[in-house]
Amino acid sequence: MKKFLLSMAVALCIAGNAAAQLPGVVLKDINGKAVRTDTLSNNGKPFIIDFFATWCKPCNRELTAINEVYEDWQKETGVKVIAISIDQVQNSYKVKPLVDNHGWPYEVLLDPNGEFKRAMGVQMIPYTLIIDGKGNIAYKHNGYSDGAEDELIEKVRELIKGE
Repeated sequence: MKKFLLSMAVALCIAGNAAAQLPGVVLKDINGKAVRTDTLSNNGKPFIIDFFATWCKPCNRELTAINEVYEDWQKETGVKVIAISIDQVQNSYKVKPLVDNHGWPYEVLLDPNGEFKRAMGVQMIPYTLIIDGKGNIAYKHNGYSDGAEDELIEKVRELIKGE
């Protein structure tokens, strides 16, 4: 009985932690498919969530800079990027053309009501999070300056070494 209770307590702790990691907000991808944010993952590897908007020049520079090294990052670490557009409903039609025009290979989700943005406490964009392989928020950063993507991949490498 003690083993059963202990395993139940461990399971509840794990479940409790999972629920507290990423909030469960339903967003749509750029093709209209619904995605729950609390199910975002990368098969046990770290992933990056990057909040952006079509009108945000630093956001676009950051996503473009990451794109230039993304293939190398994926080969080395397996990391993936999920870009979250915070464009409002009336501008959300601009997201897919922007993504296609830049050739960004990222999974792109739309947060037109800002629900996920608010749940994550995002005040300014670009806002970048690194989620570890267990679904925990391991790093947060807002703003972008040239070369900031180097710090991102260093954090990802640290996570992979620590796992």
